[in-house]
Amino acid sequence: MKLALIGHGAMGKLVEAHAAREGHEVSRAITSKDAARGVETLAEALRGHDAAIDFSVADAVRTNVEACVRAHVPLVEGTTGWNSELDFVREFVNQHNGALIYGANFSIGVNLFYRVVAQAAELFSAVDGYEPFIEEAHHSRKRDAPSGTALKLRDIVAAHTAGDISVASTRAGHIAGTHRVGFDSLADQVLLTHTARSREGFAAGALLAARWITGRQGVYEFTDAIDEILKERKV
Repeated sequence: MKLALIGHGAMGKLVEAHAAREGHEVSRAITSKDAARGVETLAEALRGHDAAIDFSVADAVRTNVEACVRAHVPLVEGTTGWNSELDFVREFVNQHNGALIYGANFSIGVNLFYRVVAQAAELFSAVDGYEPFIEEAHHSRKRDAPSGTALKLRDIVAAHTAGDISVASTRAGHIAGTHRVGFDSLADQVLLTHTARSREGFAAGALLAARWITGRQGVYEFTDAIDEILKERKV
């Protein structure tokens, strides 16, 4: 694939390295200076790519989506903290026959973790006495709290549970990312944990999403891609 990267920070550079190992061409790395020149200039820079992968900042998502749609380039949106823009983004992409895949977390392990949590929540909802809770911890540079992944986990558990679900966040040091979903009772506690050892999983997932979204139209969550892949493999 011929890829464009939007944002060339730690995640952008990691995706670039991972793409090179897989034999993809990253022909353009777009920085905040490039993006500041406007939607049309950005769209011109994106034209001719098979997909764009965005790990920039939440405030730039609307502009990046508009530019990719105008350039007819599918977008993998890896930035979090832009949920308030989702309705506009979905309408804009669908209206102009664009393609977008987004996710609270592009780690393949996390997306399988979502399935484990959903099954656990369904099981615990069938008995009395267990109260769910969510804890998450990240490095001090992460801006949004709770994380998008924690909010996604809350929604998954809430689909099977009545009442409020406590979500606790920690921001400190260089924590790569940890998410815990617990079910607590007077008798015992069951704790499910996903711990990221590095950001490699995010890069691998973003490239998987780029391959999957190529040739499609519409707005998808990364869970849609994972579900289709698992269905094809009859998991």
